[in-house]
Amino acid sequence: MFIRAFVADLVSPLGTALLLALLAAVLTLAGRSRASWRGAARWVAGLAVGWLWLWSTPVASHALRAWLEAQAGPAAVQDVPAAPVIVVLGDGIRGPRAPERPYPDLTQAADRVWHAARLYHAGKAPWVLVSGGTVRPVDVSEAQSMQIFLQDLGVPATAVIQEPDSLNTGTNALHTARLLRVRGVDRVILVTSALHMRRARLEFEAQGLQVHPAPADFEALWRRHDARDWLPRAEALEGSARAFKECLGYLAAR
Repeated sequence: MFIRAFVADLVSPLGTALLLALLAAVLTLAGRSRASWRGAARWVAGLAVGWLWLWSTPVASHALRAWLEAQAGPAAVQDVPAAPVIVVLGDGIRGPRAPERPYPDLTQAADRVWHAARLYHAGKAPWVLVSGGTVRPVDVSEAQSMQIFLQDLGVPATAVIQEPDSLNTGTNALHTARLLRVRGVDRVILVTSALHMRRARLEFEAQGLQVHPAPADFEALWRRHDARDWLPRAEALEGSARAFKECLGYLAAR
């Protein structure tokens, strides 16, 4: 898991730009007496700046994220087929940590849990399986935190199954499949962020599950742009990094 995360950081737009900048510095130092090397160093440095600028712009960042989200599946509840269980993946919530944080803290991807409750109340499945382990030792598991949120959204605790051991998408799929196999379930409604759905669906299908995607948390698919969106922004660079991670994770899962 550490190696995959390290590689994802290296191939992210910022990581790639830094590697190119390092290469430019090496070429500059090694080519003090060679004009061709100095020229190559300037070219590589310009490539680093241009690459970082490109993926820092909302136009490029949203285009890549929208391409991934367009493959995620139906956004509307009525378009999702019924199944025995709704599986919702973690990463949208942080657990309570008394006394400073007595309740779960919702993060950017908390739409996942809300959408799972929406599907449950629409009668799409009688069970909701929440999958997510403990990211920090002092926190409760994401699964337990999601159950607390689901109860606040009107989903009874008796309808929730916890999978509190997974730490990434691959183990989400592995542990969930094991829990469902003993219950004779091989078909699920999978809820995760639209950006993450293509990779998550592949991981779950690799475990022998039939997956009905129910994406949430669309962030780029319907965005409109103006001239200001060609200027770099930190949030666009962060979004590009997440999209690069999803593409790399998908290729690794294949």
